[in-house]
Amino acid sequence: MAKGIMYIDGQRVPFDGEKNVLAVIRKAGIDMPTFCYYSELSTFGACRMCVVEDERGKIDTSCSMEPRDGMVIRTNTAKLLKHRRMILELMLASHCRDCTTCEKSGKCHLQELALQFGVRKVRFPDTRPEYEKDHSSPAIVRDPNKCILCGDCVRVCEEMQGMGVLNFAHRGSDLQVMPAFDRKLAQTNCISCGQCAAACPTGAITIRDEIGKAWQKLYASDVRVVFQIAPAVRVAVGEAFGLEPGVNCLDKLVAALKMMGADEVYDTNFGADLTVLEESAEFLARLKNGGPFPMFTSCCPAWIKYLENEKPKYLKNVSTCKSPMEMFGAILKDQYKAKDAEDGKTTYHIAIMPCTAKKMEAKREEFQHDGKPDVDLVLTTQEIITMIKEAGIRFTELEGESPDLPFGMGTGAAVIFGTTGGVAEAVARRVVEDKSKNTMQAIQFSGLRDAGVIREVSLPVGDRVLRIAVVHGLVNAKKLLADIESGEAYYDLIEVMTCKTGCVGGAGQPRGLIPVKRQRGEGLYEADRTALIKRSESNPIAVEMLEGMLKGRTHELLHVHYDHK
Repeated sequence: MAKGIMYIDGQRVPFDGEKNVLAVIRKAGIDMPTFCYYSELSTFGACRMCVVEDERGKIDTSCSMEPRDGMVIRTNTAKLLKHRRMILELMLASHCRDCTTCEKSGKCHLQELALQFGVRKVRFPDTRPEYEKDHSSPAIVRDPNKCILCGDCVRVCEEMQGMGVLNFAHRGSDLQVMPAFDRKLAQTNCISCGQCAAACPTGAITIRDEIGKAWQKLYASDVRVVFQIAPAVRVAVGEAFGLEPGVNCLDKLVAALKMMGADEVYDTNFGADLTVLEESAEFLARLKNGGPFPMFTSCCPAWIKYLENEKPKYLKNVSTCKSPMEMFGAILKDQYKAKDAEDGKTTYHIAIMPCTAKKMEAKREEFQHDGKPDVDLVLTTQEIITMIKEAGIRFTELEGESPDLPFGMGTGAAVIFGTTGGVAEAVARRVVEDKSKNTMQAIQFSGLRDAGVIREVSLPVGDRVLRIAVVHGLVNAKKLLADIESGEAYYDLIEVMTCKTGCVGGAGQPRGLIPVKRQRGEGLYEADRTALIKRSESNPIAVEMLEGMLKGRTHELLHVHYDHK
């Protein structure tokens, strides 16, 4: 790795291994403007906003420059300011400027930089045709009229997820980003992970907004609105109100939902505990019966969709357990049937999730009973943040409230479901015979919590050693499948999370890069450390339900079989 000293705007700045000049500039405390630069992706160098000027007056993009010892550059000159303003003005000229009603208004990077650089007038007319919006996806909406051709969505889809659903088409002034042959997203192999929306700096790709449906039900007098809150939401929702990533805001979120009109608020951790109990029982049965192995965890709907679309032969390897959201939804709707008839009300179940693919999962036929969905509506963390702001609630000043019982009780094993490795660790806590504190710590430090995109651990269970793998980022899961198919790798259990860092990095969360997502994960591990109950089999309500009202009905309510679509 290159080492040396650069001189940036007169400052002497050391560098050691930074991959480009842009990273060194930011290290010096200068926030360089960019559109197409995304530190977790390859360098594209298309937007030209990050240009710098050397001592000879030459201009070049800092994202594509390698730092060299003795290099002298300036980041803010009259020439660079004129250059950046012109780029912004040209972008705005070919951009839909309905900013006041745009989904990303106030969070749009183009809007932010136009304000920062004083672009107050656009001298050029917009000569582009108006393109049709794509509302076909259950998770995201694509508006080509707001695309600035930065390519972030293209590279996220290809490099992080390995899907390549989006790409550039045509040339020159006709250049667009679209699926092949300009198909609708619903006509492609899109898995609804939403990472393209998370990367998009404008309103060209956004999360499908279903806030209106939620308010309609909250206002209705004949509807009982019941919420469940996923583990990853609690450590991210506070970021929108000035709190640090990783701060556990579950109690404040419960209080906010009650102020907004929620009748009951529960914790998806309860469903996660049921998932651990059922999934570990299934895993032990597979060990006894000889497979099929590896057994894949089934919590990530985007992963299931990928297997259905492209690797249907592995559907038999997926655990038959429903995701925690759907397990909880099935139990909830079943429990409220009699109460609905007695009260003359209809129970409407809303799940607050960090994931856009959960919107797709909730609409699947497999998760319906009597033609009605078990989860009526999925709101992302971003959507619930918007609702809290619409209600005028001062979130940080709220006195916290605990989730309602009986479904408000969860364990430490359940709360770590929201970060990569958490599902595998929770199952490991259940299947090992020795439940001592030392064994639990050994599992914790076994490698399941490492930072690697593919993690491998071996754990003794009975008279055999289990090989467990954890992988996050779909492109990495595809590599793991290739190793299994070639015979280079063997595993008994594999946890797959389509989004990097797991659910804490879901596309429905507030925007954040890897360091922020890791802080959220640490927040979940802190919640586990302080939890009164560490293992799912020690959740008394979950165990009582399995031995009581769910006895003989677990297959009906808690399990599912996926077929090739």
